[in-house]
Amino acid sequence: MPIDNPSSTRALEFRHLRCFMALAEELHFGRAAQRLAMSQPPLSVAIQQLEASVGARLFDRDSKGVRLTPAGLAFRGHAAGLLERADAACALAREVQAGEVGRLRVGFVGSTLYNGLSAWLRAFQTSWPRVEVVVVELNSQDQIDALLQDELDLGLVHTDRLPPTLQSQPLYTEPFLACLPAGHALAGSAELPLAELSDQPFILFSRRGSPDYHARIVDICRQQGGFHPRLQHEGRHWLSVVSLVAQGLGVSIVPAGFQRAGIQGASFRPLADRIDDSAVFAAWRRDGDPILRQRLLAARLSA
Repeated sequence: MPIDNPSSTRALEFRHLRCFMALAEELHFGRAAQRLAMSQPPLSVAIQQLEASVGARLFDRDSKGVRLTPAGLAFRGHAAGLLERADAACALAREVQAGEVGRLRVGFVGSTLYNGLSAWLRAFQTSWPRVEVVVVELNSQDQIDALLQDELDLGLVHTDRLPPTLQSQPLYTEPFLACLPAGHALAGSAELPLAELSDQPFILFSRRGSPDYHARIVDICRQQGGFHPRLQHEGRHWLSVVSLVAQGLGVSIVPAGFQRAGIQGASFRPLADRIDDSAVFAAWRRDGDPILRQRLLAARLSA
């Protein structure tokens, strides 16, 4: 049978390769057609089209039966590999769509480290071991920026004041505590009135890192303690704030979780004033893929 010039024929099609593999294994048009759930004439046409695309005769057909030509034998191994890779690609795409495989980029503020973040991530990885979870510590504003740039899939932030393209849900709350150097005169107080800190140098979370949180601490001091905090230093992360306090450079008001950080030289005292708790929110893009995000949030309940 003459073979067309391949430069003038169609590109290879996977259905042609499947027809080829069935015939190459059965070496019988009837059995191959039955295996493919098709009749013999369309199978013959598919083989002819494949040979035209390849530019070589792949089968010899005569009264003795069907045999692979040397070209067909050479083609068979590569065709099998192509089909295996195609099947693997299809399976992977289905698994990604189902949320069984993938990559989840999570940002977090430091306080979450001391409020069950590790156990939460372990619970998720136990249920979904083929999902890669990448975590990075960022302050709230940097997480919001990263979410907007599609560099994070989920952020754990200290604010729910978000751009309209983002949305959030509350995760948990925790009380604020006064953070003092261990040798401070007020470090032994059972409960510390905010007004007692009015003349102290303050170390606050960076205004740039989390404008809402910075303003929140200032408002607590003004509304509950009757003073404007005397800002001495700023830190871009809460652990930096606590570390600066531990070194005797000032005092602060921090989420309670940091008393579990084990930073030597820092003392934490309850506040006597009634103050709304610190809140942490999960934030994400409204147009993001929800499957992995929802599964991670659900895993927190079982952690």
